[in-house]
Amino acid sequence: MMPTTQPPGPVPSGESPLSGEPLPAHEPLLSVEDLHLSIAGRDRAGAERTVHALDGVSLRLAPGEALGLVGESGSGKTMTALSVLGLLPPGARVTSGRVLLEGTDLAAAPDQVLRRIRGEAVGVVFQDPLSSLNPTMTIGAQVAEPLLLHRGVSRAEARERAVETLRLVGLGQPGERMRNYPHQLSGGMRQRVAIAMALVCEPKLLIADEPTTALDVTTQHQILELIGELRERLGMALILVSHDLGVIARRVDRVAVMYAGKVGEQAPVARLFTSPRHRYTQALFDALPERAAGTSRPLATIPGLPPSLTSRPAGCRFAPRCAYATDVCRTEEPAPRPADDEGVHTYACFHPADPAARPAAPGEARPAEDAPASPGTDADVLLDLDDVRREYPLHSSPFTRRRDRRLVSAVAGVSLTVRRGETFGIVGESGCGKSTLGRLAVGMEKPTGGSVRFEGDDLATLDRAHLRAHRRRVQLMFQDSYAAMDPRMRVGAILREPLVVQGVGDRAAQEERVRGLLDEVGLERGAVHRYPHEFSGGQRQRLGLARALALAPSLVVADEPVSALDVSVQAQILNLMRDLQREKGLSYLFISHDLAVVRYLADRVGVMYLGSLVETGPAAEVFARPLHPYTRGLLETADSAVVDGAGETAVDGAPEAGPAEGAGPLAGETPSAADPPSGCRFRTRCPLATELCATTPPEPTAPAGEGHLVRCHFPLVPVAGSAG
Repeated sequence: MMPTTQPPGPVPSGESPLSGEPLPAHEPLLSVEDLHLSIAGRDRAGAERTVHALDGVSLRLAPGEALGLVGESGSGKTMTALSVLGLLPPGARVTSGRVLLEGTDLAAAPDQVLRRIRGEAVGVVFQDPLSSLNPTMTIGAQVAEPLLLHRGVSRAEARERAVETLRLVGLGQPGERMRNYPHQLSGGMRQRVAIAMALVCEPKLLIADEPTTALDVTTQHQILELIGELRERLGMALILVSHDLGVIARRVDRVAVMYAGKVGEQAPVARLFTSPRHRYTQALFDALPERAAGTSRPLATIPGLPPSLTSRPAGCRFAPRCAYATDVCRTEEPAPRPADDEGVHTYACFHPADPAARPAAPGEARPAEDAPASPGTDADVLLDLDDVRREYPLHSSPFTRRRDRRLVSAVAGVSLTVRRGETFGIVGESGCGKSTLGRLAVGMEKPTGGSVRFEGDDLATLDRAHLRAHRRRVQLMFQDSYAAMDPRMRVGAILREPLVVQGVGDRAAQEERVRGLLDEVGLERGAVHRYPHEFSGGQRQRLGLARALALAPSLVVADEPVSALDVSVQAQILNLMRDLQREKGLSYLFISHDLAVVRYLADRVGVMYLGSLVETGPAAEVFARPLHPYTRGLLETADSAVVDGAGETAVDGAPEAGPAEGAGPLAGETPSAADPPSGCRFRTRCPLATELCATTPPEPTAPAGEGHLVRCHFPLVPVAGSAG
């Protein structure tokens, strides 16, 4: 139990947080009414311009209810959420409409009123906790600060309450963590601290803006479960902003779909996911990789880009990208209309989707024009990693006299092969060694043990000239395409650079190659004169792929290439990668923590944990019948965007392992790679672990047949007829 606080404590239910006056029983906690918001600024030429970020947004939120806001980047989700507290960027202002919190208009409230509301009646959790936490203040001081500001308690009382709140959010050893600084905590721990700050005054409304976007699937699950448990315990309402439809499907009661500053559709979560009416909502669901997993068909995509918000376009804003648009869609703006007698499902579309036409089932076989290229045979091995290890020395702190001689075991004895024309997926939690393995594969780092062979050549034995030639055959595609490009260089120079460095052709031939690359990745040739910041995220990722293909490599190592993209843009990039693989016979080493993406794209998959490859095999086999408790835990932990008619999430090819003791979402934290557990590295989080696991590292075995290997003393052998 959280300790009770002295007046002025939480406002009793049914009273305004500002006046304390009784409210009608039917009054919602939050009501956004026809909200218009504009942001004044200047373009690159210095001319004034106004962005109409929100154009008539209306939402209602009942006490204790959870509302999800979804849509592509720039749709207005974050602006809507931050408008509740007036946390707007410079130049932004509400031009009309109201934001009523228990009857009080916050859009017109003075700053002193908003300061009382922020942190007390309404808490906020931002996307990046490291940037939202003060690096110069201890964790304890930051969690206690809202109490000192809003509740007038003593420092001792504030500290005691802060410790209790940190314990409530599941942070181990809260008394000790109070003395830590943000940089000393992991990403998941920092997010728990941010939640503790938002909840320490027991607010009636929590706004969570993409709270798990940068986290791996396990930490994401833990944070979202925590928010859900605290919401029920404290009776809070929740606004969850996310572009992850899987997160929304399992975590909210109602969903509002936003597009270009407007709400296109609102409905209870199960009804929206099973019977979407707006064509934009339907297009988002069709683009999910879960819909095409296990098939050869490409992902559905949404053509074009969202409209510019510097002017109010006539008609439906989605019309330029909608296959069902007619003249009326281009000239008249659709008004919200009810989809049911109760009025709980509304949409704004002239040509809505048929509710009887259910979304395509995940994994449903559809005829494809071209089957993907078949991976090569064992004789066509392109990349061969044999017992590869990579260790880093821990450097001593300059502020201590003690010398730290420990080593960080980033990659611990990994063996795998990638064949020609194949996509090998690597999945695992953050810090498991996926990216380090990718750098070893391309030769950016040298292993401290084992061998990395490419087309039979051991990279460790290559001299400088041969290593330079090798780098033409292997290229790396980065997660953050913007950070990977020089912002001072035009696109033409960026794409020419690999050709210049390798001495491929003269200038005319290089420029012709650049034009061909832009054609291959679907960008206009005029892009050569523009800078990276002038492109959208999806376009920059296309440029990253074009640069990786400049030297016609045999293998592309793609490190989280779509993790930061909206589902519609993600579908475009994944389709492009598949098309280029088919045309050029490319091989991919595809690194990601998104299980749905890997399941769709990969032929074979490897599951990493704390530097070790614990399971490998055909993607369909590993995802349907996992043998390692860690793999099973990852699959149980992942949120699915596929919802059945009863409102339950369901994915075709769900794990078929029987009701083993190891089933269920993963819990706990990954141990430090500087001090890994003895024996099996997963044993500290495994419910099946015994003394054998603590003393003897497991060797790879194939209990389900050749080609599907697992490192586990007690593998989860599939049970015949089990549905998982």
